Amino acid sequence: MENIRRFESINDYNSFNNNETLHPLVSVVDLSKASPRQGSRMYFGFYTVFLKDVKCGDLVYGKHNYDYQEGTLVFLAPGQVAGVNSNGETYQPKGYALIFHQDLLPGTALGKHMQEYSFFSYQSNEALHLSERERKIVLDCFSKIEYELERAIDKHSKKLIVSNIELFLNYCARFYERQFITRENVHKGILEKFEVLLNEYFNSDKPETIGLPSVTWCAGELNLSPGYFGDLIKKETGTSAQEYIQSRIIDVAKELIFDKSKSVSEIAYELGFKYPQHFSRLFKQRVGQSPQDYRNLN
Repeated sequence: MENIRRFESINDYNSFNNNETLHPLVSVVDLSKASPRQGSRMYFGFYTVFLKDVKCGDLVYGKHNYDYQEGTLVFLAPGQVAGVNSNGETYQPKGYALIFHQDLLPGTALGKHMQEYSFFSYQSNEALHLSERERKIVLDCFSKIEYELERAIDKHSKKLIVSNIELFLNYCARFYERQFITRENVHKGILEKFEVLLNEYFNSDKPETIGLPSVTWCAGELNLSPGYFGDLIKKETGTSAQEYIQSRIIDVAKELIFDKSKSVSEIAYELGFKYPQHFSRLFKQRVGQSPQDYRNLN
């Protein structure tokens, strides 16, 4: 693959795909208008959502390839790099891309909670796979945004455009909820692997050498992005991944506390805490007693 192509503005990406720029901060890009080309890596300086209608090239995100199915959505936050690997062959892009710059959001309702759409931090292999009905809803949202872009800009334009982007993202949040449910068996396997991972972690010298297990570390060990992993654990258990890890730490701590040959500080270091007082604070928050009081009462 060639050097990274950089797209800093909406117009940059529109020009690359032979689309007219109707608004400097947002566009629905018809990728079928683009000239045939070879795969390349691309940097996006704005929010990007790809809807792939047919298979044509493998998306490359980071070091991983991902072969699209029809009707698949992939979300990229500003500053991310992705691309297409066509194995040196020329291909015709197809599908659509919704692109919008973060400068569109200040002062809007969407701008206040844009960070809640955690799927913009997912990896490409955690893409959203749409049913035919869901795909039609997505295209309808795109069509409403296009309608506003093709009209002369008036005092209602920005509000309607942003509202339709927000509507689209809310549908995507619902569709991801559905995907978590329909892939329940796969996710249960991940939850089991997570539990095994934590058990092995605390049965090794890792806590004393590298500290407490973080959500990012656990996600990496399970080949998931932290965002997707965190959302998955929340859906499966009702608690955040961080809370789940903390519960496991407390379970292990309760067992260690019965060994009265070890001080509370020694147990804290053995669990991976850098400072014993942090362990004592977490233990009291979760158990309602200090480690020492728990030891004395059991």
